[in-house]
Amino acid sequence: MLRNVSFARQILPAAALIGLAVAAWLILVGLPDRSTAEPVEQPPKAVGKLANGPRVAGAGVVEPSSETIDIGSALSGLVTDVLVRPGDRVAKGEVLFLVDSRAARAQLAESNAAITEARASIAEAVAAQKTAREQLALYRSLADPAAVSRSEVIKAEGDEAAATSRLGIARARLVSAQAAADAARTEIERLTVRAPIAGEILAVNVRPGQFVATQGGGNQDPFIQMGETNPLYVRVDIDENEIGRVALGQPAVISPRGAAELHVNATFVRAEPQVVPKRSLTNSAAERVDVRVLQLLYALPPSDAFRVGQQIDAFIPAKAGAPAQQKGG
Repeated sequence: MLRNVSFARQILPAAALIGLAVAAWLILVGLPDRSTAEPVEQPPKAVGKLANGPRVAGAGVVEPSSETIDIGSALSGLVTDVLVRPGDRVAKGEVLFLVDSRAARAQLAESNAAITEARASIAEAVAAQKTAREQLALYRSLADPAAVSRSEVIKAEGDEAAATSRLGIARARLVSAQAAADAARTEIERLTVRAPIAGEILAVNVRPGQFVATQGGGNQDPFIQMGETNPLYVRVDIDENEIGRVALGQPAVISPRGAAELHVNATFVRAEPQVVPKRSLTNSAAERVDVRVLQLLYALPPSDAFRVGQQIDAFIPAKAGAPAQQKGG
């Protein structure tokens, strides 16, 4: 029976049919999924009057209304205590952290002792001066010049001059000791780092036991960051080729990055006077980074949707009669 089987007429066609079936199955299995689904992130979009009206788009970052304040230390030393945590609200002048002040306090104690000693010397010199002046006045008031020897008068004059000199020296020592005490108190105060304004603590990068140095370089993280977060501001970058289209003073529609369905109306605060290089990037493939931008500040209404440092998308009304927005703007 095997001898009657023809390879060309029977086996080869059967193998071709099997290969064709396998190929069709692989094609069906390997087809991409063409079903539609909602995107993970909705693209930013304008709403309300700006949805179909002239507008300018921009990207920005949320920041405190006071801008972010980097807190450093005026003097180097070992941190003994940190009194705040991120999220705390502090009043102006409230203590943030303490640097070891034992040396300054020892100097203050020494200066206070010198003040006490100088005051005692002043009291002694005043008493001696008074006695010497009274003795000299007595000698000079005698009607008979021969009643007291010339040497006694000279000695009384010398005692009065010496007491006056000691009094001057004691007073100078008192001034010096008081100045040293003031310097020690100033150093103690400088080792106590306080909040420059009322606001919220945004970041704490210092711990008890850590040695802090005066910030002389740009690579060191600030020890504490804080700012006034009531209200929050957004700093919106407008490309230089769109500056002429922006209607300054008008409110803007703001959405958090990746949440286009959430939008709020922000109030115009001011436009920065200087056009600066672009620093806030959106990571878009079509984004240009070789442009300069005008920075506009808007105040956000109270909302839990925004945090300091968060990226946002903004839509701002364009001037009446302004040309249409350029593609990619």
